[in-house]
Amino acid sequence: MKMNKTQIPSFFSPLWMVLIILTLFGCAVRPDADISVTTDKAGTRLSGSLSSTKTVPPFPSVPGNTSTPVPSVISGADEHVFEQNRRLGRGINLGNALEAPSEGEWGVTLNETFFLLISSAGFDSVRIPIRWSAHADSEFPYTIDPVFFKRVDWAIEQAFRNNLRVVINIHHYDELMENPRLHHDRFLAIWEQIALHYQDYPESLYFELLNEPHGPLSVFWSDLAAEAIRTIRKTNPERTLIVGPGNWNNMGALQDLTLPETDRNLIVTVHYYSPFEFTHQGAEWVSGSEKYLGTPWEGKEWEKKAIDTDFDLALMWAQKYHRPIFLGEFGAYSKADMDSRKRWTEYVARSAEKRGFSWAYWEFCAGFGVYNAQTHVWVEPLLTALIPSALP
Repeated sequence: MKMNKTQIPSFFSPLWMVLIILTLFGCAVRPDADISVTTDKAGTRLSGSLSSTKTVPPFPSVPGNTSTPVPSVISGADEHVFEQNRRLGRGINLGNALEAPSEGEWGVTLNETFFLLISSAGFDSVRIPIRWSAHADSEFPYTIDPVFFKRVDWAIEQAFRNNLRVVINIHHYDELMENPRLHHDRFLAIWEQIALHYQDYPESLYFELLNEPHGPLSVFWSDLAAEAIRTIRKTNPERTLIVGPGNWNNMGALQDLTLPETDRNLIVTVHYYSPFEFTHQGAEWVSGSEKYLGTPWEGKEWEKKAIDTDFDLALMWAQKYHRPIFLGEFGAYSKADMDSRKRWTEYVARSAEKRGFSWAYWEFCAGFGVYNAQTHVWVEPLLTALIPSALP
């Protein structure tokens, strides 16, 4: 999650919304938290044509909150998309690479070893964040650089060779967020080209419309998303698409998301970084975050209850509208203590699985990373929090 514009984090924008959420839902901030963040909500995003034959077992049964709503019955029309979501399973973001202004600028350059490591550890999928807007012409017809297309092709093929499913998205299209009317046509033209380019790729490639819609775009997002879906369906009528709500893919914004009712091949994504003063303590791109240094997450009942409350709200929305949920990002920055990071990561991952959500951890090898690219070793506490069977 890397940002270059000032953002208000999803569960803390603005402050009075936090207070309302705390009052009504017991949300994920400590009762005594001092919240006054003016910043980016970012940090790092890691984000063939052969079809995956990997067998993805159901998520393990996790003992826990018996008040968790029971999943609703899946209709025949929805069976395919729920299976597609199940097959995403446990994933990881290959962040800070292709969504940087140029690959390598944020310290991560993808290589084939990454994909082998991820697959061997037991992950089922990768989410590849991509800043297409930095590689497309600014004037009509908004042509995407063919050299960049080849680089994305390579990344997708590397994932397929290692039996990983792939989510590609449009990431960090900041200009669209700030001026959606001006960039409306360019956004749709970019998706038209992506969809045409990958129309013959297998169903193990998923398209995510846009990472974390926010700002002025939030008002128009459902309408623009519907247009993008129609554009993609011209060449990819059976492609599984992923779309999330506004306000940074905040779970609380699901109520404002309207999707085409007749399109049953849509997965809904949400992101989770709560409590923000824990997950982003000391994050250099977050103004004032140094005052949160030393904030632990101890796994106390009230801390777990905050996560359960948030996730149950998302689950109830999903049951109401019969849509599967993909937790597309969650993670805690490296400045937090490792024991707390492990506890929080494990609880969030298991909480998602218990509710039938697929997930992708943020991220592979940067500031939130589960792998140390300098020493070439896994960060074992985080890896086992995510994939309990990853290490002997």
